[in-house]
Amino acid sequence: MDIDRYDTVMACSGDGTPHEIINGLAKRPDAGVALSKVAVSHIPCGSGNAMALNLYGSNRVGVVALAIIKGVTSPMDLVSVTQGPRRTLSFLSQSLGMVAETDLGTEHMRWMGSTRFEVGVLQRIFQKTSYPCDLAVKVEVEGKDAIKSYYKRKMKDISDTSSELTRTTEVGDIGLPELKYGTVEDKLPEDWELVSHDNISNVYCGNMQFMSPGANFFPAALPADGCMDLITIPSDISWYTGIQTFLSIESGGFFDSPHVNYRKISGFRVTPATKRTDTSASTARRCRLSPSRPRSTRGWGE
Repeated sequence: MDIDRYDTVMACSGDGTPHEIINGLAKRPDAGVALSKVAVSHIPCGSGNAMALNLYGSNRVGVVALAIIKGVTSPMDLVSVTQGPRRTLSFLSQSLGMVAETDLGTEHMRWMGSTRFEVGVLQRIFQKTSYPCDLAVKVEVEGKDAIKSYYKRKMKDISDTSSELTRTTEVGDIGLPELKYGTVEDKLPEDWELVSHDNISNVYCGNMQFMSPGANFFPAALPADGCMDLITIPSDISWYTGIQTFLSIESGGFFDSPHVNYRKISGFRVTPATKRTDTSASTARRCRLSPSRPRSTRGWGE
């Protein structure tokens, strides 16, 4: 594709096709230029339609089409996910555990629309499934009060700069930038926190706020702040508490739930303790369950 001839590559789909477009551009020799020059846009035609919800504020086709026509391009963070020597890019979320199984395990329920996610979550809450793992994290902001202050400060900065996000990442013409933290094969940096979890139901990391209509999992997420928002939820809670916790997503109380550990991070490494399948996912795509290391690159794609 001649990137000088096109302003955008438009996906008429769910969130999987934008993921494929971004990773297709990333395979070019001039990936850095391609990802920064050609905007990726999204006409919502899937179940979750999170990209459209977050970028245009709606999952209605007419509203989104108008927003694309009249809108301006702006940078957004992309996350490099490595598993062994393989590197892929993610724009929306990475998950291990309940959310991943809910997404990938309800493919046969697509006829239900976004309701399939709610059904899948309820099924797994009653099963009380645990996903033991070693989780290493590079924390940037910890504590919910500190995160609230960080979010307010960043939003004010955006408002003070004419409400437009500016690119902060230098891009070259020889491909993708180097991995700041390396891969899972490299030694863990000394300033990372490593904790073994025996009772954990969900490791969920997001770049955007909404994962589907009404599902604001990451209310403090920003499109280009160089951070990912990481949520962990224990598995040793009652089914009633689990249901109440997930119901609080739609009511707006999820962030403040005492059972939700919420941090802003720049990288993490998760090493599953058991050999399960279908429990790891990245932006609507299945990943082989093995050690992986996602890392955010600030203001990289458009």
